[in-house]
Amino acid sequence: MLHNIFYNYCCNCLSALINCLLGSHNSPVSFHIESIPNQANKPAILLRQAWREGCRVRKKTLANLSKLPPHVVAGFRTVLKGGLAVSDPSDLLRVERSWAHGHVAAVLGTCRSLGLERILHRHPSRCRDLALAAVVARVLAPDSKLATARRLSPATADSSLGALLGLGPVSGNELLAMLDWLLARQRWIETSLANRHLSDATLVLYDVSSSYLEGRHCPLAAFGHNRDGKKGKQQIVFGLLCAADGCPLAVEVFAGNTADPTTVAAQVQRIQKRFGIERIALVGDRGMLTTARLREDLEPAGLDWVSALKNASVRTLLKRPKPAAGQAPEAVQAPFADSGECEHLIRRIVNARSELL
Repeated sequence: MLHNIFYNYCCNCLSALINCLLGSHNSPVSFHIESIPNQANKPAILLRQAWREGCRVRKKTLANLSKLPPHVVAGFRTVLKGGLAVSDPSDLLRVERSWAHGHVAAVLGTCRSLGLERILHRHPSRCRDLALAAVVARVLAPDSKLATARRLSPATADSSLGALLGLGPVSGNELLAMLDWLLARQRWIETSLANRHLSDATLVLYDVSSSYLEGRHCPLAAFGHNRDGKKGKQQIVFGLLCAADGCPLAVEVFAGNTADPTTVAAQVQRIQKRFGIERIALVGDRGMLTTARLREDLEPAGLDWVSALKNASVRTLLKRPKPAAGQAPEAVQAPFADSGECEHLIRRIVNARSELL
């Protein structure tokens, strides 16, 4: 505190001295600080006045600044050159807004290195930029479409995402229109992903989930088995196809009252007809790939499958009947030996997961 007071006092004295001297000379006067070498001691730092008399330049020493700290002398030099010297540089700056950038650059750079922009569309467009921004925003800060639009608009942005993509002002209706644009591009996007991540004779993972809805205007909304535990809420059911490494390939939305096994037929047609893959193994849970679906959908299509036994079937297999009186133990038939489910049970038992095994 005392140092700042002393510095301001020196500046005021120097300014007053210069103004006084300027008034005593008619010719132009300049002021500067000179460093005079001294063999015995440190160089002398002098504040000097210079003016011209005819053909000669006169100089006059006004003050000896040798005892002042170096940063104070540097401040005097700045003032004499027409600059502004302050005790704290932060006094000259005022932070009005700051955007987070590091995580945006990381996620956006990853999306571009993966070729996501070209998968969305070959040619640049605002809809493609909005779709890419929505994907990145979903990773960084999942939110509603309206909130995402506000995060992208320059006036209300909290990151550099909108600026990096050159979006400018973004409205919620624009994001909704972008979703319609994506829906029209769904077949192309899914086919591009399948060509990149699927090959013949490979595994495809499939599962179904649901999500409850607010409102009454969705044509697919219906009451069904609610996995969210939201009583009295309508829902939609959606199935997701993934490659063996977990990369999502395709998604399809069904009515909220659709049973999980009934969605398998649509996925079989998608794999064979749209993706053009003849031999593939579909992986699903025991509630998805039921015996009826295996017989009616997968086997006629020639698809392999991986699933597991239900607990009831495992228990039945473990209960081997006791031999009757006078009957040899090897003559007792295993459960389901005469039923049409024998082949499915033998194939399922390899992948069964039960505490009884």
